[in-house]
Amino acid sequence: MRRQRREAEGFSLSFLDVICCGFGAVILLLMITKTVQPQILEQSTVNLEGRIAALQKQLFELRGETAIFNRDLNAKQEQLSEYKERIARLSGQLAALRSRFEEEQVASTGDSIIVEQLAEAKQRLTEEMQRLLGLQYQAKNNLIAGIPVDSEYIIFVIDTSGSMFSYAWPRMLQEMEATLSIYPEVKGIQVMNDMGNYLFSRYRGEWIPDTPGRRKIILDNLRTWNPFSNSSPVEGITQAIRGFYDPQKKISVYVLGDEFSGDSIASVVDTVDAINAEAADGSRKVRIHAIGFPVQFSPDAYTNVTGIRFATLMRELTYRNGGTFVGLNDYR
Repeated sequence: MRRQRREAEGFSLSFLDVICCGFGAVILLLMITKTVQPQILEQSTVNLEGRIAALQKQLFELRGETAIFNRDLNAKQEQLSEYKERIARLSGQLAALRSRFEEEQVASTGDSIIVEQLAEAKQRLTEEMQRLLGLQYQAKNNLIAGIPVDSEYIIFVIDTSGSMFSYAWPRMLQEMEATLSIYPEVKGIQVMNDMGNYLFSRYRGEWIPDTPGRRKIILDNLRTWNPFSNSSPVEGITQAIRGFYDPQKKISVYVLGDEFSGDSIASVVDTVDAINAEAADGSRKVRIHAIGFPVQFSPDAYTNVTGIRFATLMRELTYRNGGTFVGLNDYR
């Protein structure tokens, strides 16, 4: 009995030792695992923050490069627009040179007299058709008549009144540039307002030489030019004809305005007839063209009287003096 009890006690102690060692090993493993895991998580967090910072830096660099590329693209597009405009101007000059070359070739064959007579006949074609076909055709034909561009010298008489300068000035500059473009090259230009005041006082009574640079200077100075005006083009027209008429020169006067505030249309017509008398062949010393800006026209009838009187005056003056009146449908 004593032997069996001792064997059972020995077995029980050994089993408890094994169990304790096992629990100790498990506890040791748990301690090791908990100690290592935070280190791994902390290291992973540091690595991710570094990558995020690097990606943000790359993003900022890409945004900066994008802004630079966009700025360069805009500059290239502006250059492209300038090149297109230059090509258009050069194409117009080339066409004019080709036309002049062809005319010189025709003239060199001995037919220069015939060519000159043909050009004059074309300029008088509208008037002859009007005389033959009557008044009904006159009104219809003048609406589509082209502007003769045979002049070698051109004078602009511009209304600088408050209504023109405040409302129609940008459109006036566009019409000025368009008018100059149909004359690729002339021998002289002059610009004055409806009172006869000169844009460039140093060229008073003289022709401004025509160059691309001077054309640009003329347009640039016109942008802010606003001398006093009485809203009547009579003084400017008479000053242009009396000051620059030359029987050896082909001259055109372009009147740009929106109203006539004078007393009598008939007296203006008679005055211009006297200083720009008709020659024996029916021609005039100076052609008179006009462009009307409808600033004065509005739903209130009393406010557009001066605009209607301007259109009436210019229609009669241009008809009598070999020119064309163009009435715009919008001043903007």
